[in-house]
Amino acid sequence: ADGELVQYHYGLKDLVTILFYIFVAIILHAVVQEYALDKINRRLHLSKVKHSKFNESGQLVAFHLTSVLWCLYVVVTEGYISNPRSLWENYPHVYLPYQVKFFYLCQLAYWLHALPELYFQKVRKEEIPRQLRCIALYLLHIAGAYLLNLTRLGLILLLLQYLAEFFFHMARLIYFTDENNEKLFNVWAVVFVVTRLFTLTLYILVIGFGLPRVESQALDPERGNFFSFLFNHILFRMSVLLLVCLFQASVMWRFIHFQLRRWREYWNEQSSRKRAAAATGTKQQTKLLKRDLGYHENGLVKAENGTSPRTKKLKSP
Repeated sequence: ADGELVQYHYGLKDLVTILFYIFVAIILHAVVQEYALDKINRRLHLSKVKHSKFNESGQLVAFHLTSVLWCLYVVVTEGYISNPRSLWENYPHVYLPYQVKFFYLCQLAYWLHALPELYFQKVRKEEIPRQLRCIALYLLHIAGAYLLNLTRLGLILLLLQYLAEFFFHMARLIYFTDENNEKLFNVWAVVFVVTRLFTLTLYILVIGFGLPRVESQALDPERGNFFSFLFNHILFRMSVLLLVCLFQASVMWRFIHFQLRRWREYWNEQSSRKRAAAATGTKQQTKLLKRDLGYHENGLVKAENGTSPRTKKLKSP
């Protein structure tokens, strides 16, 4: 009927939809590689290692930029940002608007398509464990938010995560084109810290204050209520928050360690350049002194043209 709001639930037919969009993602991946990244690689003449990393960052820049804009549009139109209480109100969020469901299915399809792309892109064996770990983490979190009816919270967390990842891979692309340009890495560092703080605040707000206030606190898997009865117990709630804080602290520790190593390498490179410049200046000064004062050869001081600087005595006629 006119004006009727249609909402959707997850089911087995989602697997067929995800399979279809896996093939779509593979085709789009090939288009970006063929018409953008390969043309840039031919101009840059990168090494094999940098070539592989450039392709990885190029694909992820396109994906993260699209996902950030799409996710931002969804959370704004659905009112999740203007009304933060909607993240936990009326939990469980079993029935989804079309654009929320479609976004999650496309996200799952993209990260599943990344598995065969490891073979198509001929990724080095040393890089496969890292990429498999990254793909598994994304699939676990996205599928968990989708199946456990935490889609609203998942959208905000994905928006923050993809925003930081976009700046990181964009900084890598610029670094590969110009190794002296690392300014965007500083921008990424600021964005990363800000997104971590927002993520931690969001976890505390939803888990610590939102879900415990849900009216229906009974375990009801048929209605999709998996968590609210657990968060009613303060011991469980504090344990989950402690795990979240420890995980975020470990991420920040790795980030700080990475930044310290990068700054140490930068200052070592700058000091080596200064020493090389000072040595070059000393050699040039030495050459100028020899040119002005002459040089010694077999105990005699000779000028630059090989003649003696002494004045010749004139013979009397």
